[in-house]
Amino acid sequence: MSKTVLNVFLADDDSDDRTFFSDALREIPIQTKITEFNNGVDLMAGLLSNDIEKPDVIFLDLKMPMMDGFECLADIRDLEKYADTPVIIYSTSYHPKEITRLDEMGASLYLQKPSSYNQLKTLLHKCLRYVDNSEHNKPEREFVISI
Repeated sequence: MSKTVLNVFLADDDSDDRTFFSDALREIPIQTKITEFNNGVDLMAGLLSNDIEKPDVIFLDLKMPMMDGFECLADIRDLEKYADTPVIIYSTSYHPKEITRLDEMGASLYLQKPSSYNQLKTLLHKCLRYVDNSEHNKPEREFVISI
């Protein structure tokens, strides 16, 4: 482990999905601190605030009201402070054209929301190992994370 505690940001408009995600995160063998946001607008406000510690990774739901994942990703990548922060798209949808576009826009990984809690734990562990081991600097990375 390169850090003792990974600072995780999650932006998702579905409160049940946020709870599911947070609970699963607490059960994997990587220590994390999670900050949740209800939407992309709140996430961006948090990222621009000097009151919040910089995240080690951002999990970003694709389909959110007010500001969707595409808009958030573009805005995050426009901020020099977050140019190297891994952004993992976390979505129920799976459309190859969208996934290709997200990769081109600078997303680090694409994680399709699984249907089971145990699958979510496995996938989150895989994603955080990627972040914690700085694998995001390796060109031969796997973009879509799945079971």
